[in-house]
Amino acid sequence: MTRIVDADLDVDSHFDRVFRGYLARVARAAGVGLESCTVDLDVPVSAYIALDWRLGRFPDRDLALLWHEAHGWSAAVEAAGGEDTIVLAYVDGDDVLPDPRTVVKFLAALRAEDHSAGRPDPRELRRAGRHEELIERLA
Repeated sequence: MTRIVDADLDVDSHFDRVFRGYLARVARAAGVGLESCTVDLDVPVSAYIALDWRLGRFPDRDLALLWHEAHGWSAAVEAAGGEDTIVLAYVDGDDVLPDPRTVVKFLAALRAEDHSAGRPDPRELRRAGRHEELIERLA
């Protein structure tokens, strides 16, 4: 039997699997489960983790972790009326896939009102796409 192998489909499928594993590790470290996560696998890939607590300066707004394949992790609060989330800070560093403990330290600093935690603007740590590069790091 002759079959055509779609290499892009295989890369996308493998990336989806290993990225969800990483996402689950970050979610667990943040105190929630994979059921609190969503992933958008379109390029650029992004993810959302709903957290179970709020920040003192935004007591009426849900807090979330956001991941973007070019910028890495950020913390955001939900805006009123279903508008886009408001990004508060980005994890500082050169790694788009930092260790989950790094993400949790970032959240702890935000929770402690440490305004030096993270950075206010995103840095492009990598170009979107080329997921085989991320697979190698996540495997």
